[in-house]
Amino acid sequence: MPQLPAPDYPAEVRARLAADAKEVIARYPGSRSALLPLLHLVQAEEGHVTRTGVRFCAELLGLTTAEVTAVATFYSMYRRGPGGDYQVGVCTNTLCAVMGGDAIFETLQQHLGVGNGGTTEDGKVTLEHIECNAACDFAPVVMVNWEFFDNQTPDSAKRLVDDLREGRSVAPTRGAPLCTYKETARILAGFPDGRPGAVEATGGAGPASLVGLRLAKGEAVPGAGSAGHVVPQRGAGPAEGEGEHAGRAAGEAPATHPSSHDAPRDTAASDPHHPAGPTAEEGE
Repeated sequence: MPQLPAPDYPAEVRARLAADAKEVIARYPGSRSALLPLLHLVQAEEGHVTRTGVRFCAELLGLTTAEVTAVATFYSMYRRGPGGDYQVGVCTNTLCAVMGGDAIFETLQQHLGVGNGGTTEDGKVTLEHIECNAACDFAPVVMVNWEFFDNQTPDSAKRLVDDLREGRSVAPTRGAPLCTYKETARILAGFPDGRPGAVEATGGAGPASLVGLRLAKGEAVPGAGSAGHVVPQRGAGPAEGEGEHAGRAAGEAPATHPSSHDAPRDTAASDPHHPAGPTAEEGE
């Protein structure tokens, strides 16, 4: 059985963390709302959420250690045990998997000699499979300390982890420059990233993400020429060259309507003129 209660931080560590925690708690109208960033804060101290970190959060927020543990075990971004300086996550959700994510994950397990959640002997890399990180248009995706490495292959992923273990410079496809897992945790706790140029390097959505937005706006698809206006902008009239649709009856959906889910529903519950819901007693 573990020692109860959990041991406290050394005095100097606790004083430093308490000062940081006071700053975090002051951002919220209710102190318990600060639990998520405080868990990142204690994770930045030891690389994972220890029993001591759980006790620290509970005491500052007036919670039980069970309540803090329930949150820390719910979210996958909180480690419950020691890990490497770089957490390498391979997306194995549907699209990334079929595009090569499963092959990348299997290759890295063999290459690093670790299983899911395992850490290399040098303490540099922890490997895990992750669920969708909303980067499907760049599949297959690998994340290192939550920074994106897009359009990976088994070979490129092996080079990536080798560079991380050898201390060579590695640049994400998008986002800020890499830092260690502990440094990442402190940033996630809400403290500024003081590295020169790091904030400016975060950038925005990649070009693959913006193609769908351009289509939704009725803009030309890059490289498609005059045939690029595949989807008309919603609410817009017929585009030039669409005279064959000019005689369409009022209210009739255009042939290129992108989805029936975009059509107004006459029985929407929010429409008082067409109420929705049960109209008969149960069993009738």
